[in-house]
Amino acid sequence: MENQHIIVRVATPDDIHYSNTITDEMESSAKARGTGIAKRSPDYVELKMREGKAVIAVTDKGDWVGFCYIEAWGHEKFVANSGLIVNPAFRGHGVAKSIKKRIFELSREKYPDAKIFGLTTGLAVMKINSELGYEPVTYSELTDDEEFWKGCRSCVNFDILTAKNRKNCLCTAMLYNPLEKLKEAEEKAMADKAAPAQPDPVPQPQFSVSASGHMHHARRRRRFKGNIKLYERWLRFKRFVLLKSKKEGGATGSKKKFFLF
Repeated sequence: MENQHIIVRVATPDDIHYSNTITDEMESSAKARGTGIAKRSPDYVELKMREGKAVIAVTDKGDWVGFCYIEAWGHEKFVANSGLIVNPAFRGHGVAKSIKKRIFELSREKYPDAKIFGLTTGLAVMKINSELGYEPVTYSELTDDEEFWKGCRSCVNFDILTAKNRKNCLCTAMLYNPLEKLKEAEEKAMADKAAPAQPDPVPQPQFSVSASGHMHHARRRRRFKGNIKLYERWLRFKRFVLLKSKKEGGATGSKKKFFLF
């Protein structure tokens, strides 16, 4: 990739000649990770390009660099940014982040009221999503559109998903809710307008002691962005538990009970 300029843009019908390369890399990458993604055909990728619902990265010399596309579910109430893939020769240079940012912007342009969600096993993707405003959520907060979940059948971990009654799997669910973000922005604007400028507040302790001498634990919401290391450990534990459950009990059950919710 030396001396090549990378261009990240909305894909067009002129890009359909990249479709086989893209789908081949999607499949090989999934196999290398030992996980899976909804398998897509070159025809499907070409359709997304024709619809203007995909983002592609290429060099100024015409080399394919990366790709991602948009899917709408539940009567366009939910949108997924799917199939993110980067050419191995260009990984580690921020390409995935640039593609995710552009596909997110495109999703907001085309579906301004939709909730944007994703399922991923990659911590790097989770970090990017967090910077865009996504939050980790339970599977119950995602679309219930059966067509979306049918796409998981090509994943090697589909039996785990079905064994957990579609409530959990190795993937982490993340969601961007535009209504919540708008509400947060409005509340912040009102608070800033009502209160004079103040220095940053001193972090409050997690524990407090009442007049009676009893100690209380002050609950506070843990934000993914500020607790990435903690979340990384949780992901490793989750993977260990689910794969152990699969090995010991198969897709229909487990010899041991683990509580993940």
